Amino acid sequence: MADKKIGAALVVGAGVGGMQAALDLAYAGIKTYLLDGKGSIGGRMVQLDKTFPTNDCAMCTIAPRLVAIDRHLNIELLINSEVLDYSGKPGNFTVRVKKRARYVDESKCTACGTCEEKCPVKVTSEFNSGLSKRKAIYTLFPQAVPNVPVVDKENCTYFIKGKCRACEIVCEPKAINLDREDEIIELNVGAIVLAPGYDLYNPEAKPQLGYGRYPDVLTSLQFERMLAASGPFTGEVIRPSDKKTPQKLAFIQCVGSREKEADFCSAVCCMYATKEAIIMKEHHPEIEITIFFTDIRAYGKGFEAYYERAKKLGIRYVRCQPSSIKEVPDSHELVIRYQQESGEIVDDRFDMVVLSCGLRPSSGANELTKQFGVEVDQFGYCRTGLFSPVATSREGIYAAGAYTGPKDIPETVMQSGSAASNVLGLLAEEKGTLLKERQYPPRQ
Repeated sequence: MADKKIGAALVVGAGVGGMQAALDLAYAGIKTYLLDGKGSIGGRMVQLDKTFPTNDCAMCTIAPRLVAIDRHLNIELLINSEVLDYSGKPGNFTVRVKKRARYVDESKCTACGTCEEKCPVKVTSEFNSGLSKRKAIYTLFPQAVPNVPVVDKENCTYFIKGKCRACEIVCEPKAINLDREDEIIELNVGAIVLAPGYDLYNPEAKPQLGYGRYPDVLTSLQFERMLAASGPFTGEVIRPSDKKTPQKLAFIQCVGSREKEADFCSAVCCMYATKEAIIMKEHHPEIEITIFFTDIRAYGKGFEAYYERAKKLGIRYVRCQPSSIKEVPDSHELVIRYQQESGEIVDDRFDMVVLSCGLRPSSGANELTKQFGVEVDQFGYCRTGLFSPVATSREGIYAAGAYTGPKDIPETVMQSGSAASNVLGLLAEEKGTLLKERQYPPRQ
């Protein structure tokens, strides 16, 4: 019995990749623990306005998965949690997990929002990429799963100074208890899927581009939140400096990619910049948009046609890597200096500049790499087999999504399905299978 395989799995990371792996495993009858360090599931995709090349609503696409995970009896959510360590062997792992106190009882909370309304503390919103504020007790976004606020212990007045407790006082169902403590639990699982997602490159490392110094130089994710109807400006793009609509807009590609210290393509930047430019043109057809690029890598299904569509809409593509951005103090115009293919040096003025930041392994991925002892490449991405693209260097531990390298949403979903399939193969007994009752409902 000691060698009996356990019909359960742990998925670390609850972005679209981790969610898909969890659903595939759960539908196959596997007990699945879905763990994430944030207060709700969804990952980066819930921050997006649209997805390329169809311009489908990102939230409309991911919402059915959010609901399916919330309702599935085979999935147990471990939100606001982190892995401490693991032991065992393939088919029979023991994983210790720290569940950080949420300070809000999910069974009592009615999501009325009174606690957020009465909280006196305002801090920068990570979800809106620094473009708005949130409270010290907050729900990450309106459709969050679970739709229950979490207390930000680092910024809460009670945990800093020992006083306040306003949220606890005004909560009618008595769902808030600021005296709760973290919990350590042990999970017994047969396999593990690592899908911690990615971080965007921080352009402050390139001072010549002016990010952090000039208010109208934004990251691609900040611009995405501007475009989103659920964003801080309800879909209206405005210059932070004067709250006016920009008339000339520039995108600069390959910021943090395809250079000496990051000699790889981030895979999605060309298309997400094209998407954001197209959506901006739909909002304001009169705006002049220029995309400064190294190479256009439109290699996915429908990507080339999407690129051609952008050009027909009047979006200008210029092959070069601008050397600097300077601000004109009085007007806040941004002067981009670049060299044309003819060799001529040009100074062009824009009202707003968007930096298409490349992808990096997430900060959480670096910690997972150490904890599970999986091999990574020189850039920190998980190393997998050439003919086994989800198998890590540790048997029984699989990887999916941007943890194995930059990729778009469809490729992430496909790879997550592959990881789930490998888990099912590992847990299958020689005679028959652990999966007694299989369910195959149509995928949302």
